[in-house]
Amino acid sequence: MTFSKPFRRLLVANRGEIAVRIIQAARELSQPIEVYALYTEDDTSHCDTAHPDQALLIPSVATYLDIPFLVHLAQDHAIDAIHPGYGFLSESAEFAARMQDAGITVIGPGSSVLARTGDKLQAKQLARECDVPVLPAMTQPTADVAEVRAFARQVKYPVMVKAVDGGGGRGIRLVYGEEQLEGAVRGAVNESPSQTVFVEKAAVKGFRHVEVQVVGDGVEVRHLWERDCSVQRRFQKVVEMAPSVIGDRGLVQRVVDAALRMARAIRYRSLGTVEFLVNEGNGEFYFLEINPRIQVEHTVTEEVTGVDLVQAQLRLAMGYTLAQLGLGDVGLATPTPTVHSIQLRLCAEDPRNQFALSVGKVTELVVPGGHGVRVDTHVRAAGASPVVVGAQLDNLLAKIIVTASTWEGAVLKARRVLADTTVAGVRTNLELLRGIVAQEDFLAGRIDTQWLESSLDQVLQQGASVSRSARTQGPVQGQRPSVLPSAPSSNLLFRRGDAWSINLTPVEASEQSQQHRLQLTRVLRNDFPTSLAADIEYQTPSSSTAYRLELAATSTSASALFSSAHRRGDMSNPRHIVLPLSGKLIEVLVSAGEHVAENQVIAFIKQMKMEVEVRSPRAGHAQWVYEMEDEEEDVAEGMLLVELTDGLQGKL
Repeated sequence: MTFSKPFRRLLVANRGEIAVRIIQAARELSQPIEVYALYTEDDTSHCDTAHPDQALLIPSVATYLDIPFLVHLAQDHAIDAIHPGYGFLSESAEFAARMQDAGITVIGPGSSVLARTGDKLQAKQLARECDVPVLPAMTQPTADVAEVRAFARQVKYPVMVKAVDGGGGRGIRLVYGEEQLEGAVRGAVNESPSQTVFVEKAAVKGFRHVEVQVVGDGVEVRHLWERDCSVQRRFQKVVEMAPSVIGDRGLVQRVVDAALRMARAIRYRSLGTVEFLVNEGNGEFYFLEINPRIQVEHTVTEEVTGVDLVQAQLRLAMGYTLAQLGLGDVGLATPTPTVHSIQLRLCAEDPRNQFALSVGKVTELVVPGGHGVRVDTHVRAAGASPVVVGAQLDNLLAKIIVTASTWEGAVLKARRVLADTTVAGVRTNLELLRGIVAQEDFLAGRIDTQWLESSLDQVLQQGASVSRSARTQGPVQGQRPSVLPSAPSSNLLFRRGDAWSINLTPVEASEQSQQHRLQLTRVLRNDFPTSLAADIEYQTPSSSTAYRLELAATSTSASALFSSAHRRGDMSNPRHIVLPLSGKLIEVLVSAGEHVAENQVIAFIKQMKMEVEVRSPRAGHAQWVYEMEDEEEDVAEGMLLVELTDGLQGKL
């Protein structure tokens, strides 16, 4: 069978777990394709895990967004097609057009469709043309706070401030009053490539986030049912499921039909997701946006339909029709999926510290297997390049997907898998996930987009209880659950007489190196790599000294970010305002000698491309303020940002 656009070489222009997923899918195609991948010096795990045919070193993470560089690189290596994954340039009409001009196919719907669907205001206009309900919204993009304020007053609070193009959940701010508006506009503008936003009336109480998976060949469009993504925090999805647990399937069908009308109106090609807010209580639903790319949560649709979405996406780009993919009748008279699937996003973050990014090296990842359990990850705790979580990249470590014949069965399976999951080296949201699936509201399907944030304390308490139970039970001595993927056992044994030689070689001096000897004389506690306590003897050619060694794994490599220009703050000192998280410091808003108000925003830190406000916990006068030397600076949790004078005001 011959198709119009066969590929000889495919470049995967992404990283992390989605790069692994695409590389593996491409390697499994019946038509041989040479698969190329990109990597940076400190981020290679996706290549180590998925084994592309060729791996190309790029200068930095920013190169993933450098369109001219990628065009030249693709031409230099005779690349036929590029898969952008999600994020980065996956929704860039300019990227697709530039590659098309160079004779290179970008896996996706094409530049013209990207231009219309990637712009949220244009997408809303499309919805109106297709008689799909939309919320009252501004019709023109803006960065003017006064314009935004005028519209918000007109439609009444609460409102949503949204980046016009891109940004995902990071580009959305829910605003309940005018005092929050200016900061919300700033945050959304910074997530928008065009530096513009719009505002719409917020639909909050009782609304679920439901999205419909569509697939088209440029002529025909079909659907692969819906996903429910209501379990989210600050518009960042945490847990997704397919199908939705909405009991009114007639309402779901109306939502699916609306998605198909929009996709057919633009003769959609490739994979796409049409997103809605749905209220089962009153039967209302409203269009949100179109995501013209593969979604993070595509996995649950694959599990309930049996369709490999990534391979379908690749074949459609080669010129296959839906009929040739075996999808010609999907969605016309197909019954609701007979199984249920749940995806749980395991992320390196600390839910008990405002979900701050947890920087560090992943030393262990243990996820139990079993029937109906899938793990999509790029983490390789063993091997030459363990994953190091930093401030520049996504903190998603793994997607844990469980599937069962009933909703209750899927939830119970999720509880078992999460209870037996272990991660070491960084803090994660594992307890949060455990708490979510343990909630009776979750099991009963009583959730909406505000459920997680309104129940957060209770969820975390429940998750901590599950974690304590898991630690109490623990593995049988000498037994370990299976490790995914290939993580080493942490149960290291030490024997009498074990010793290590340390050879110190001067870098520049010409003197001869000296032999040093380190001997463990008694192991007091061995939970390596989490912790280790031992008595040691350290011998040099001129001396022998006994020491007590205490080793403890840290959940952050933040201490490594401290430079001689950084002062470490003292949390117990009321005059110190200390950075609560690590990341890239992008702006300090106060200067020495200025008055600082309690709860005033004094700095912005970027974590994974999202700006986070740093607020002063108290009032006072700034005696000393950290001065930035560069436009962006790596900073560590615990760094002193501002020192106040003794004349403090407010509660200390």
